[in-house]
Amino acid sequence: MDAIIQNRLVLLSRNIFTATGDTPFDGFIAIEGNKIAAVGSREEAGRWTDGAQVVDLGEKLVTPGFVDVHTFFSGWVLRSLGVDFAGIHSDAEGVETLRQYSQTRPAGAPLFGHCWDADNFEITDDTLLDRAFPDTPVVVFTFDRDRCWMNQAAKDRYGFTPEECYAEKIWRMIRDYLAEPEMPEKYLEYCRMLNERGITTIKEMTFDDYYGFADVMERLEKENRLTVRVSMMSQPVGRGIDIPHGLAMKERFQGEFVQFSGYNRMTDRGIPSFLGELIEPYKSRPDITCLVPVEWDLIEAETLEADRNGFRYSLHCQGDGAVRHTVDLYDRCQKINGKLVNRHAITDLEYTNPSDLERFGAMGGITEVYAQIQSLDKRQDVLDMIDRQLGGDRGKNYWNRRKMWDSGICVTCGTDLPLLIPDIPEAVSCGCGGCFADGLTYNEQNMLTVAEMLTAWTKNGQYSCYNEDRLGTLEAGKLADITVIDQNLFHMPLNEAKNAKVCMTISDGRIVYDTTRKE
Repeated sequence: MDAIIQNRLVLLSRNIFTATGDTPFDGFIAIEGNKIAAVGSREEAGRWTDGAQVVDLGEKLVTPGFVDVHTFFSGWVLRSLGVDFAGIHSDAEGVETLRQYSQTRPAGAPLFGHCWDADNFEITDDTLLDRAFPDTPVVVFTFDRDRCWMNQAAKDRYGFTPEECYAEKIWRMIRDYLAEPEMPEKYLEYCRMLNERGITTIKEMTFDDYYGFADVMERLEKENRLTVRVSMMSQPVGRGIDIPHGLAMKERFQGEFVQFSGYNRMTDRGIPSFLGELIEPYKSRPDITCLVPVEWDLIEAETLEADRNGFRYSLHCQGDGAVRHTVDLYDRCQKINGKLVNRHAITDLEYTNPSDLERFGAMGGITEVYAQIQSLDKRQDVLDMIDRQLGGDRGKNYWNRRKMWDSGICVTCGTDLPLLIPDIPEAVSCGCGGCFADGLTYNEQNMLTVAEMLTAWTKNGQYSCYNEDRLGTLEAGKLADITVIDQNLFHMPLNEAKNAKVCMTISDGRIVYDTTRKE
């Protein structure tokens, strides 16, 4: 990491987007220490450039640092945890590799692995893994973490199965692997990866009390090693909402890089599997609006308790019925002049009813949308699913970020990392152009403008993290968290915006990522 810039750094660019307006301008940004000293037109730059380190970025786009409001380090680290199974194609070869790995581990320590290719892996003996490791838990995940190879000892210890190994199910295992000695360095690797994508702040989902990893966060902040600011959210999985924990965390973390923000919980799940809660029944199952009932009594009790104690609660909703239920719930929370006192948010909002978005906007709500989500699928596959599950013209309300913005909602952006890895140029292609993985488009009328999208990733994201007084816009006096993109997203065809790349990231006045010197 570069040392803190003691002298003045001046960035010159023909395209500076401050997130205080809609269009970029030709000008400069002067940085002194960890703060922005001045922002202005190119004609005003002279008095700041004298004796300063000057970087002329030409046509490159300069923005405030980006904010990803929904991330999971505990999920991302599974991509590199333990033994690398890439290239291992049989259970015999896998067991031998695990045996060798076990010799480097304390006796009885769990054995983990990553990048298991389940579709090209030969199981010659269903009992081999159990016989080789009768008492030691073994879990090896696929790259996308949707399946795993595990033994009975792991099933007994962790309480999940290869068929159901999503984040909320594996919390007992998270407790074990977050205690691994390499985790602090893995977290710093995580920060570097985010910096390479222009991310300088995240809202991080931490399960329960984070199983001791808060101590690591505290130490890394004290050692001045963090390059990504983090607002931690507790997601109850092993037990219910823990208000004393939240109060203690809020008191404990009040620094420049680590804070505690509130709580997060899932409500419904995917519409393709009938788990999204709808207002009207499914077209293909007219007898149901949700296959598995949502635990609304628990969620309502926890949300109101969090609200009474001054905490936000973010609820993850995919169906329009879940969104409506959540808006009804937030309407019962504390308000002043009709606006929510605490910054409650709804995450994902795949399918919504416009009237509920209007209601949520009126109460000053926040939405956390996955602007890149269309990059995961081809257009026709999604349209076929929408027709099969919803039918009629109900698809017009899919990914309706336009209505959110026009209703006065504070729209922010997240990735559900590692579901998606932050890529803001790709978010512009998907969330402004409506582009899918195959380049085809859908519901363009529901998308945001480029200026709105960048504002959602910057100014609005910092508001969601309670940082608006110190971050989120390029203004004198604010902290110098800045991102540079190698092309001007405002002057590119939307379907080509995904080809742009972050080329510089500044965190707290420090250049933490820079490819401009190689050009």
